[in-house]
Amino acid sequence: MAAAKFLSLPEEPVELRGKTRTLVESDPEEGARLVREASFIAEPLWEVWGGELGSRGMGYERFLEIARGYAGEIWLWVMGERTWEHCAGGLAGRAARRVPRDGAERVVDAVEICGQR
Repeated sequence: MAAAKFLSLPEEPVELRGKTRTLVESDPEEGARLVREASFIAEPLWEVWGGELGSRGMGYERFLEIARGYAGEIWLWVMGERTWEHCAGGLAGRAARRVPRDGAERVVDAVEICGQR
């Protein structure tokens, strides 16, 4: 029995990745700061996932905090060392596992995240 998808992966923001990579190459310190800050990727993902996460009790600031904690993987995606599916899927799972439930973060079944068995 398959569960409904919780967070679907949007298409890869290829142009955003390219612009970010160009910044990293031209100004490594500023590029690294941008990736650590994470809002460049959290904002477009929030546009896709925010309704679902918000309905489950997670606000944007908490999501941004989670994305910042995932900056190492985001960096690897920007640099071409990780696929979008790996990067965005990992962030989706991380966010889903931290959705509040009765005032506490909870662990979500992998089927609920991916929608497959």
